[in-house]
Amino acid sequence: MVVARSSLVSWVAAVAWLLAVPGAAAQASLLDGLGGPLGYGTSCLGPNDDGSSEAIDLSTAFPGGLDFFGATYTELYVNTNGNVSFGGPLPRYTPRAFPAATRPLVAPYWADVDIRLDDDGDGACEGSAGAVTPAPACHEPTDNGVWWALEPGRLVVTWHEVGYYDCHRDKRMRFQLVLSRPARCAGDRDFDVEFRYARCEWTTGDRSGGVGGLGGVEAQAGFDAGDGEHFVEIPGSRTPAIARTLCTESNVGEPGIWRFRIRAGQVVCADAGRPCDTGQPGICGLGRTVCVEGRTECRPALEARPETCNGLDDDCDGEVDEPPDGASLCDEPLGERCERGRCTGRCTEFGCPPGFTCSDEGVCVDSACLDVTCDAGERCVLGVCVGPCEGVRCPVGQACHAGRCVDLCEGVDCGECGVCVEGRCLERCDVAGCPEGQACAADGRCVPAACAAVSCPPGTRCAEDGSCVDLCDDVACPHGERCTMGRCEPLPVMPEPGPEPAPDGGPRPERPDASTRPEGGVDAGSAPAAGPAEPGCACRVTDRPGGSPGGAWLAASLLGLWLARRRRRPASR
Repeated sequence: MVVARSSLVSWVAAVAWLLAVPGAAAQASLLDGLGGPLGYGTSCLGPNDDGSSEAIDLSTAFPGGLDFFGATYTELYVNTNGNVSFGGPLPRYTPRAFPAATRPLVAPYWADVDIRLDDDGDGACEGSAGAVTPAPACHEPTDNGVWWALEPGRLVVTWHEVGYYDCHRDKRMRFQLVLSRPARCAGDRDFDVEFRYARCEWTTGDRSGGVGGLGGVEAQAGFDAGDGEHFVEIPGSRTPAIARTLCTESNVGEPGIWRFRIRAGQVVCADAGRPCDTGQPGICGLGRTVCVEGRTECRPALEARPETCNGLDDDCDGEVDEPPDGASLCDEPLGERCERGRCTGRCTEFGCPPGFTCSDEGVCVDSACLDVTCDAGERCVLGVCVGPCEGVRCPVGQACHAGRCVDLCEGVDCGECGVCVEGRCLERCDVAGCPEGQACAADGRCVPAACAAVSCPPGTRCAEDGSCVDLCDDVACPHGERCTMGRCEPLPVMPEPGPEPAPDGGPRPERPDASTRPEGGVDAGSAPAAGPAEPGCACRVTDRPGGSPGGAWLAASLLGLWLARRRRRPASR
C-alpha cells in the first residue's frame, strides 16, 4: 500500500508562525509505573547527540516478532532523534520527507533531539556528540533522557523533557511511543502503535536550519518502510505546525494521542475519514476516504441530486445552476430568478426592498454584493463571499460537505473487530479497551463512564455527566435547513397566503415543492443561528441582507399587484 502525503497538510501549514508551537499544551498523559527512577523503565540512553541503543531483543514482548511493511523483525533500535528503527540504528538528525529513511522506522517525533547535559553549569555540553552506537551508559538523569520498558505484550519508549541541538533546553518535548500486542482479532505478528504527546515546544535543531528551536526543516512523524516507496505521514509533518498538531489534535478524538493498527505489515486505514477528490464533476467530486477491507478508498461524500439555485453543480453534469428541461429553479409566479447562486426577486416599479439594488439584469441584489463576484459554490453575504459550510455546526458524527451535513460513518465497513467513529475505523472497545473516565458500550464504542448504564430516548444522546441532551443542541444547520432528531433537514414549505384566484380568473398556479425550492425551503433567508431557537431547531428565519429579499420584496410585489388590479377595475359610477 502506497500512502501519499495527506491532502490535509494545508490546514496545518496555514497556521501562523508564532502560533505554531509556543504554548501548545496537550491533554495526554504519559504511561508510567514501568519501573526505574522516573517510572518509565530501567533502560535508558546516556547523554548523547544522535546516538542509538544496542539492538533490543523483542522476544519478551513479541515472541513471533513484528511484521512491518512485509518483513518480520525480532529486534529494534531506540534512536535519540525521536524514533525506533528496524535492521540497524538511524543516526540521521534532519528528517527527510517520507519516503526517504534508510531504515524501516516508526517515528513519533523525528527531529534533532539532544540529551547531553551541562552538569557543572559552565555552558558546555557533556556527553557523546555525533552518531554513537551503542550510546553511552545511562546515569539515571532526572530529565532530558530517553527511557524504555519491555514487558510481555508491550514496549514503551519515552523521550522525557528532551531538548534540541546544540544542547538547548529552553524549550522541551515530552512524548512516548507504545508498541503493543492486540488482545484479539490479529495475527501472531500484528501489533498496535500509539503516539502520546504531553509537552510540545520545539520543532528544529540548530543544524537543521532552526533558530531557537523553530524554523528550518521541522520535525516529522509517521511510518517509513525504508524502501523509498511505502510510508504513512501524520499531517503537518515538516511544517511549522507539527508540534501543535501532534499535541492538540488526534486521530481518535483524544488530544495528544494518535493510534494506528499494523495488520499483515500494513498501517490499516490510516487515512480513513479524510477529504479526498473523486475526480467526478460537481458535488460528486467532494469525497471522503473510507475503510474497505483494511484499505482506504475515496468515495463521494454526496450523491448527485436535483439541481437547485445555490452556485453548485448539484446533479454533477458539469453545469452550475442549470435548470433541467428549461424549468425554473426559482419561484417564477413570484417573479424570482436564479442569480449568483440564490433565488432573488425581479425589480418592480417600486424598485427593491431596503438594502437591495436593482442590477443591470433587472433583479434585486444585496447592495453590498452588487459588484462582488464569488467563486462557484459561494454566495455573497453583506459584501463577503462565504462558502455553503460557513458557520455550520453539524450534529455529532457528521461533517459539512457542499452545504449538507453528511454522516461520516455511512458506508464504512470496519470489519468484525472494528467500529466506525466519526469516519475512522477503530478497534472495538471490548478489544482495545477505553481511556480512563470512559466505559465500553455494547456497540463497541467508548462512552463517558457516567453513560455506561444510561439509555437515552430517540432524538437525544448521553452527555459527559450522564444526562440525556437533545441531539440538536449546539447544532447550526446549513442555510435553509433545521435540525430534527439529530439530522439537518430542509425547512418545510410555508403555506400559501390564501386561496385568491389568479387575476385572469383561472386556477391559481401551484407553488413548487421543497425539492425544487432553493436550499430546500421557501424562505431562502434562513440562516444558521448561534444556538437553538427552540428544541430541535438551530435555525431562524430572517429577512436579512444577503438572503433572499424575502418578506419585504414579497410585500412590495403584492402591493403592486393590488394596485394594478385596481387600475383594471371598472368604474362604479
